[in-house]
Amino acid sequence: MLTFALKRLGLAVLVTFTVSAMSFSLLHLSGDPATAIAGENATAIDIAAVNRQYGFDRPLLEQYADWLWKALHGDFGQSYYFKLPVVDLISDRLSVTMLLGVCAISFALLTAVPLGVAAAVRPNSVIDRAALFLSVSGQALPSFWFGLIMIVVFSIKFPLLPPSGSETWRHFIMPTIVLGYYAMPAIMRLTRAGMLDVLSADYIRTARAKGAGAGRVLFKHALRNAIVPVVSLAAVQMGFMLGGSIVVEAIFALHGAGFLAWESIGRHDLPTVQALILIFSCFYVLFTLLSDLANAWLDPRIRVG
Repeated sequence: MLTFALKRLGLAVLVTFTVSAMSFSLLHLSGDPATAIAGENATAIDIAAVNRQYGFDRPLLEQYADWLWKALHGDFGQSYYFKLPVVDLISDRLSVTMLLGVCAISFALLTAVPLGVAAAVRPNSVIDRAALFLSVSGQALPSFWFGLIMIVVFSIKFPLLPPSGSETWRHFIMPTIVLGYYAMPAIMRLTRAGMLDVLSADYIRTARAKGAGAGRVLFKHALRNAIVPVVSLAAVQMGFMLGGSIVVEAIFALHGAGFLAWESIGRHDLPTVQALILIFSCFYVLFTLLSDLANAWLDPRIRVG
């Protein structure tokens, strides 16, 4: 298990390093950052001064090495727009995004897994068809459209929930549903397919022949084996939702890290965008690593696979 964990940890570090190098290069090659900082009416002398001040006149590899060294020590520079240290700026917003992500993945798991199990136990039933409908609609509806519809219905037509802000728990209900609804279809389909395979296995028939009750067969023997790939998918979805929260936070004006990313991209605030990409990537890699370790613990065959 230790060897397996060390291999996965090394791979995670390599992926994070690659993402940081690629994102740094693409952001700096996508346009002239000095012109964006100096403004549209800046002269050549102004742009040259900005280049010297921020070190944009140095080779790109030297800039990346300097940025990476500081980032490893917790220094992501200063925001060009907010004029504040990027670390302070992000730390104030990250808690909102993390709370939204945890609520959304919890909502997705608590609805998708029971529906997937029920659909597998009674295939082609009303529950199975309802699960299929939710799965298709969850993938077909764009999150921005679904969010706007929820605001119209629950904030304007029936003023039950606040349409924007992050002051109370009521502000998180609609963003949680919108973000979690996007993750539901894949979890539900994977749970259903896994349960169908497991329920037709020989050891399930053996357990039933020995007189095990339906609940014991379903939850102790079948669900534990069918849930292994769902753990991996949920971890990946969690990492994806943290990055994908940009749209949802923008719709509901939740002042989280996603909303900060949306603001920073529009204002060409490179240090903030670069730091957010690295942090979101680290979370994505971390959740994937944890899911690999959890799967290896649940199924020892994975350690030698």
